[in-house]
Amino acid sequence: MIYLTLFLTSFAAATLLPAYSEILAGSLVVKGYSLWWLWVWATLGNTLGSVVNGIIGRQIDRLKHKRWFPISETQLHKARNRFNRYGQWSLLLGWLPLGGDALTLVGGIMRVPWLNFIVLVGIGKGLRYAFVIWLVAEASGVPPLSP
Repeated sequence: MIYLTLFLTSFAAATLLPAYSEILAGSLVVKGYSLWWLWVWATLGNTLGSVVNGIIGRQIDRLKHKRWFPISETQLHKARNRFNRYGQWSLLLGWLPLGGDALTLVGGIMRVPWLNFIVLVGIGKGLRYAFVIWLVAEASGVPPLSP
């Protein structure tokens, strides 16, 4: 059940919802849960949350002319230009606390192929969780390959 909680928190953290999965993952490291399974479930949840952002991004063109839509045409144009400058490789930075969610949203707007999207976002997020889990494990004296 605890891994499901981590998955759901990581999923929410990748969307526009306020959630802090690193804090939960770190506390579970200290409590002795499997580092491997913590990494797997946090990475999977966070990556799938970003897929939701990508799906929303793919719907932007249908919604952008609605009065209630919060992003102007100018802002969309700037986001597309910035994304085009660095291309789909910028999705490796989807883990960033500030701007990472926006990158995955723009990746959807730009219709990055799903396989590329998932692999690039997954690599970035997997590396972030590996670092967080390793850092907490090191600081708290948890053996590197605890069960």
